[in-house]
Amino acid sequence: MQTDSSFTFVLFGGTGDLSMRKILPALYEAHRAGMLADSGKIVGVARHEADRAGYIEWVNGHVKPYVSKDGLDEAVWERFLARIEYVKLDLSKAEDFVLLRDAVNKLSGTRVFYLATGPSLFVPICHALASVGLNENARIVLEKPLGYDLQSSNAINDAVGEIFAEEQIYRIDHYLGKEPVQNLLALRFGNALFEPLWRREWVESIQITIAEELGVEARGDFYDNTGALRDMVQNHLLQLLSIVAMEPPHSMDSDSVRDEKLRVLRALKPIDPRDIQRVAVRGQYHAGVIRGTAVPAYATEPGVKKDSTTETFVALKVEIENWRWAGVPFFLRTGKRLADRVAEIVVNFRPVPHSALGPTALRPGANRLVIRLQPNETIRLYCLAKQPGEGMNLASVHLDLAFDQFFRENQMEAYQRLLLDVINGRLALFVRRDEQEAAWRWVEPILNDWAAANKAPKPYAAGTWGPAAASAMLAQHGTCWLEEEN
Repeated sequence: MQTDSSFTFVLFGGTGDLSMRKILPALYEAHRAGMLADSGKIVGVARHEADRAGYIEWVNGHVKPYVSKDGLDEAVWERFLARIEYVKLDLSKAEDFVLLRDAVNKLSGTRVFYLATGPSLFVPICHALASVGLNENARIVLEKPLGYDLQSSNAINDAVGEIFAEEQIYRIDHYLGKEPVQNLLALRFGNALFEPLWRREWVESIQITIAEELGVEARGDFYDNTGALRDMVQNHLLQLLSIVAMEPPHSMDSDSVRDEKLRVLRALKPIDPRDIQRVAVRGQYHAGVIRGTAVPAYATEPGVKKDSTTETFVALKVEIENWRWAGVPFFLRTGKRLADRVAEIVVNFRPVPHSALGPTALRPGANRLVIRLQPNETIRLYCLAKQPGEGMNLASVHLDLAFDQFFRENQMEAYQRLLLDVINGRLALFVRRDEQEAAWRWVEPILNDWAAANKAPKPYAAGTWGPAAASAMLAQHGTCWLEEEN
């Protein structure tokens, strides 16, 4: 389905890594699928010394490797490149924004300004856009991280909010655009099967994991001043938790969905500083081996301080203080240089109260739902069935919800879906300011405690699943991480 109308998509940071790997490939896939209005234009903006021909050459060299897994159609690619314009812009020069205004005014349709830049540039760019009248009838997309803490986040939001109304601001979290997250909403709120079970009476625990094999790569300077709690928990993990735990919305319009997510974030049980050591584990990777390749310790990575106490791993036990989830532990985990690249949500249902079929039916985790977000996007329901042969012997089996086999259409990548939502003015999958504030407010006591303690994180070898303390935290509740059970 094609976008509703024409558009002008202005991409700040137009030569940057995010633009090359994610944003322009996503726009190309939307173009290839016929989902962009024919008159829609893309304007790359950067300090790169180039004209349009030079920018197209740059895009050819840097974007092609990330598009079309099933092969690049050169004719389609050339038509996509025809959409692209380029404006060289120095943020310190007001006259460059006049040039940008003149270029944009020649184009038609909804105006989208995507800030694929560092957060320190968000406010200056917004002020400069307003100075030339480009903030009117426009939408602005803000990448994470939006601030370093609650105070800095509020400062950015206050400044941007003076220039753009809340309904013009799209705070992007690409995990919310992933197909399994969308299907989680469909499973919960489109079927009578799951909703009666989606509560404390039938759910024993829930795990949410985002694990990476990669280290900090070339982002050592940035990461050493950020850490895993700010980089992943405050946004991605808490957003996924709110989707899992939210009440059924009145409708799927943007405010109905985000109102319910906000209620979850506000119901998070505050962590008492005296309990932080018991419910929060922080770690830092040391040298190790991943898939046969030796990798260095975090403290020896370029840009990282040798005595750094920045965490590269976090595991948390979280509780939600409401009637649906009281007493159900949510275990959140994220880390770098772990044993595998995986993002998944694991819903462990309670075992049957009594089994006439032996102890297997009483085993924790015998019934569970596993929503895999990456690397392959699947939803799998585990249950028990009789093994063939004599006797009543039970074994774990699973039902695969293989959407790629049932639906012949290609699945959208997260950025593709979210960019189309921006162009079409759909806000449901973007983070509202009050959600962001609630998340920061809950995270801050942990940040403050760790900063005050100034202790070294628990070490773990690269290529493992993190510090042993993360497993011990779950063992106290009679459970374990999914990969440990297997």
